[in-house]
Amino acid sequence: MGNPDVSEAMSPGEERKSGARPADRHGLLKHSREFLDFFWDIAKPQQETRLEATEKLLEYLRTRPEGSEMKYALKRLITGLGMGRETARPCFSLALAQLLQSFEDIPLCSILQQIQEKHDLQKVKKAMMRPALFANLFGVLALFQSGRLVKDSEALMKSVKLLQALAQHYNHLQEQPQKALVDILSEVPEAMWQEVLPKVLKADLNSVLGSPEHLELFLLAQQKVPSKLEKLMGSVNLFSDENIPRLVTVLKMAATSVKKERKLPAVALDLLRLALRENKFPRFWNEVVEQGLLKKQFWPASYLCFRLLGASLPLLSKEQLQLVMRGDLIRHYGEHMVTAKFPSQFKFAPEMNEYVGTFLEGCRDDPERQLAVVVAFTSVTNQGLPVVPTFWRVVRFLSAPALKGYVVWLRNMFLQPDLDSLVDFSTSNQKKAQDASIHGPERAVFRLRKWIILRLVSIVDSLHLEKEEALIEEVARFCFFHSFFETKKPTSQIPETEQRFSFPVEGRAREVVSSAFFSLLQTLSTQFRQAPEQTQDRRPWTYRLVQFADMLLNHSRNVAPLTPFTTQQRQAWDRMLQTLDELEARSSEAKAKATAFQHLLLLVGIHLFKSPAESCDLLGDIQTCIKKSLGEKTRRTRSKATNPQEPPWVEVLVEILLSLLAQPSHLIRQVARSVFSHICSHLTPRALQLILDVLNPEQSQDKDDNVVVMDDAEKQLENEEDKSSESEDNKNSESEEESTEEESDEEDRDGDIDPGFREQLMAVLQAGKALGGVDDDDEELGDEAMMALDQNLSSLFAEQKLRIQARRDEKNKLQKEKALRRDFQIRVLDLIEVLVTKQPENPLVLELLEPLLNIIRCSMRTSSTKQEQDLLHKTARIFTHHLCRSRHYCRDVGNCVEALYAQVERLVQQAARQADPSVALYYFSASLYLLRVLKGNAADRPGHKAPKKEKAGTGTKPKGPEVAPATSCLDLNLVTPIYSSALSSFLTKRNSPLTVPMFLSLFSRHPVLCKSLLPVVVQHVTGQTRPRHQAQACLLLQKALPIRELRLCFEDPEWEQLIGRILAKVTENLRALGKAQTKSEHLRERSSLELLNTLFRLINHEKLTVDLTAVQGVLQSQQPNLQHRVQQGEHSTGSSRLFDLYWQAMKVLGVQRPKSEKKEAKGVLSATQSPVSMKRKKKGFLPETKKRKKRKSGNTTQEEDAKPAATGGDQPPSTGKKRRRKKAKPAAQAQANGTPATRSPVPEPPAKTPKLQKKHRKLSQVNGATPVSPTEPASEKQYQRELPKKEVSGKLSQSALPRKKARLRLSLASRSPSLLQSGAKKKAQLRKAKKP
Repeated sequence: MGNPDVSEAMSPGEERKSGARPADRHGLLKHSREFLDFFWDIAKPQQETRLEATEKLLEYLRTRPEGSEMKYALKRLITGLGMGRETARPCFSLALAQLLQSFEDIPLCSILQQIQEKHDLQKVKKAMMRPALFANLFGVLALFQSGRLVKDSEALMKSVKLLQALAQHYNHLQEQPQKALVDILSEVPEAMWQEVLPKVLKADLNSVLGSPEHLELFLLAQQKVPSKLEKLMGSVNLFSDENIPRLVTVLKMAATSVKKERKLPAVALDLLRLALRENKFPRFWNEVVEQGLLKKQFWPASYLCFRLLGASLPLLSKEQLQLVMRGDLIRHYGEHMVTAKFPSQFKFAPEMNEYVGTFLEGCRDDPERQLAVVVAFTSVTNQGLPVVPTFWRVVRFLSAPALKGYVVWLRNMFLQPDLDSLVDFSTSNQKKAQDASIHGPERAVFRLRKWIILRLVSIVDSLHLEKEEALIEEVARFCFFHSFFETKKPTSQIPETEQRFSFPVEGRAREVVSSAFFSLLQTLSTQFRQAPEQTQDRRPWTYRLVQFADMLLNHSRNVAPLTPFTTQQRQAWDRMLQTLDELEARSSEAKAKATAFQHLLLLVGIHLFKSPAESCDLLGDIQTCIKKSLGEKTRRTRSKATNPQEPPWVEVLVEILLSLLAQPSHLIRQVARSVFSHICSHLTPRALQLILDVLNPEQSQDKDDNVVVMDDAEKQLENEEDKSSESEDNKNSESEEESTEEESDEEDRDGDIDPGFREQLMAVLQAGKALGGVDDDDEELGDEAMMALDQNLSSLFAEQKLRIQARRDEKNKLQKEKALRRDFQIRVLDLIEVLVTKQPENPLVLELLEPLLNIIRCSMRTSSTKQEQDLLHKTARIFTHHLCRSRHYCRDVGNCVEALYAQVERLVQQAARQADPSVALYYFSASLYLLRVLKGNAADRPGHKAPKKEKAGTGTKPKGPEVAPATSCLDLNLVTPIYSSALSSFLTKRNSPLTVPMFLSLFSRHPVLCKSLLPVVVQHVTGQTRPRHQAQACLLLQKALPIRELRLCFEDPEWEQLIGRILAKVTENLRALGKAQTKSEHLRERSSLELLNTLFRLINHEKLTVDLTAVQGVLQSQQPNLQHRVQQGEHSTGSSRLFDLYWQAMKVLGVQRPKSEKKEAKGVLSATQSPVSMKRKKKGFLPETKKRKKRKSGNTTQEEDAKPAATGGDQPPSTGKKRRRKKAKPAAQAQANGTPATRSPVPEPPAKTPKLQKKHRKLSQVNGATPVSPTEPASEKQYQRELPKKEVSGKLSQSALPRKKARLRLSLASRSPSLLQSGAKKKAQLRKAKKP
């Protein structure tokens, strides 16, 4: 293996030392760089990279099958089998296998010999024993994966011998060699088995039953060569009485070995197949599985049995399934499902679902076996309750006959529960707390019926309507009939009457069925939206159920409702059917509205069976409203009803919808939303007020709502028996909860002690002392006195405990009512959302602003619960997205203009009074929305369409604010004082909730109004206001002045006068430049300079004639103060930004920044930096073979290594001076373009991240850039990193590309490993830092 031809493994330094020829260097090495990289990529953890590298290696070797590359590849792959990194060993093994598969002329025996020589177990050191063992194992696996091992008998025998030797090292390899041997022998043809069998299997039954691997070899041999095995070992009966305990022990060992993998051992499944072949399955299942492994009380063994059960389902017949699914194993599985409820416990149910799903999907052509398995799992019950969930999703794999049979079985079990046919069990905790009075057959029947009805509803959820419409109708009729009717006399016309109960149906069972029916109705109405060809006469499911109910009512001799109808209720039912027929006959124009009313009638009509008294009144009102709504035209005015005694129909219908929304039904919520979308165009102020009264947070806090909020029916139907069973199953968890509850009770008792109870306690203690008749405090009380005192104390504390519990119950009741009320308000918000989206131009929308803002304000303060947060988020979404940002708004405010102005003033004042700026933003946005409405409505010009333009400046210049009232309802004389007062408050109050973005939004949307407000802002730039407010005023002016639409509102003389006034104010502020002490004063200085630069840009852009001599004089007088601050290093970041803004302004005035100041600034910054920051962090290293990729030749490498040494002397290199001269040009160009100047010679772009620097370094290396010595100190680079991003100009100068290349070369040279260069670099940095 030590072939001298493999010269590509040498590093470049070793080549020079060994005197390699130039031809070798330029020939073999040139082609081997890519070749050597393959082996690095093979060891990477990414699978795609490994496979790609292996494929490229094979392609590379196919072109040179006889070259030295093949020898080197085999050497590298064999060496990689024993790498220290465990993740790399399988990678090299796979690559070696593919190599041997591609090149079949390579003998396997030689490869196996090379593996044994390279990783010799006899010569390897003790520390390297484990990698050597794995190298031999992965080597054999590579030979096997190549597909050639089973064809080469010599290599096969050597591999088997090697695996047997590796099996001795169990501490390192565990059972991996035996598993590999089994895998190899499973692929061996029968001809080779004759030769291999005596060497891998001993003729001793004790060794066969000694480990799972030997037993698996025996079973494999029995399957492959049974005659040869019988000659070797004779007749062997593994299921004899003496062998069964040993089989149990072997299976337990196998279960332990796969504990972490969580899979079924192959030996268990092979034993099952052997038992089936020998017709000994009942003996194997009863004695080995149920009486053997299950009795071990060992969870890995139990999981093995569960997996064996799931894997055996496709192999068993119907009779064998009955044996398996009614034994102890399935009962033990049920106990596991019931007790494994904690998150930390392992749950086997998902794995079993996969087994059952695979079985059902694989035998769709055998519905009898499908039905047998599903029924068997459903029959596993815990005191009547099946352990599988009601939403068991494996039923989707059932064929149509099996599904129909399953529904029939569920229906029959509901009608006539057969408890004896169930595999029922009780947990250990349930057995301890067994009570015959509670846990009787009636309780089991109720639990079973409750599960069955929910199972039927869940089956409908997962069905496809076009395939199973008859089955869905059968389930719906079944649920409806047994919810509200009972049979008097069976009849063939109604199949449901022929179904008899073996156990009477209790009232609570009827309630469960009723709740499940309405859940099914919701599913049918929402999920199954039928196409015309899939339904009967395009009728919805609710209509078909109403027809079924009408048929039941007409057969009064055979069927009777559980709650008989009165005459009035029956008349309401008949009128509802008549109204439905009338709605069906409506024209196509009103079809959408008629359909919505039809759904509402059907829904309320079905609720007539659940709550007859309430639904009867609702039906009459709804029919009246329907007739009136369909008989009159759509109106959008707010006219009142002609008859004041009778409320308008829309108000009645809104009250009905609110009462329906009080019920927690998603179906009712959808129907109410649909109906309201058709009647919202007829909405009146009184009807809207009914909705807003429900949403009013103050009213809901002071008194209960008029609408009674109903809790969910299913939550009310939680029975105590289910709770008791769950508490018995989770006894440990409940004990912990009880202890915590006791602690909380003690805390409540400590906190709820009132003075009255304290006085009562003192009185009892004093009475007990007097009762004892003892005057001396040192003497103890007698027994009778102590007993009396204990009794009095116990009664007193019992009363106090009852009082505390009553207060706690009252508190919980109030919290529950509050949560229900919030849920009801969230559902009512659906109506508001429909109104805003369907009728955005309705004037009633304007009345929603303040109620919605009131909800947001109150929810912001009390958004602690989930309901409060949901209410807040939904209200904010409706207000922001559907109202304020809507494209359409009210275009006809009528006579409400004055009210809108009052509302704008009220909203702005409330925004200024809020404590939270986020709430103030909502109020301010509402005022802007009203301004938009006022601006969009024409005044005295009904046919004028110009208000559609919402942005000023699209046409000619307006001549003043007087133009706005002529084109819209917006009167600036009324609006300006409102916002002027708010702006003055913002610029004077210490803690104002108003913010700068609010007024900027106002300025950008209404520039004419901004013109009127600018004097207020200019007034607060200077004066007696606080520095923070002056800075905010400067910021407002800086952002508002560049607005183009604002400029169009001014005449040229007015604009020049305004600019001059603002310039004078800023000049007055700048007289204190450089003297700031507080943070707000620093902010004022920076804002003033930024505003000054904005003014300069406007002056230069518009060529205004403004006198700048005063400003220049003030700026020049303050230069020493700024320079002193920079030299002192105070507030380095802020001072740097301020200094840059100062020189940016001076540049406009024609004063260039002196170079001496730049050098001093650089020196100060470099001196303040620590020497540690100058050091470049070490990024790591690469192997020598990878570094060769960066070198072109030996001569160039030596020259490049010599360059840093040459530049490390005392004389500075000439390249740095050239760079400085080149860098001066972009600086001049940047100053000419008006960009801010910096203290460095050139405005460098922001420093790149290390990743980008590394990327650019690689790019320069690929392009052939030669590393140059560093000339710029690290302090200058650090200063360049600190420059803000705003100062970099948008376009690069002409010399930017050469400067980038120089900087990349600089970073390349700084990473050179030369010690001489690093020493010279440090000396140069220290010299730069010491300069003044």
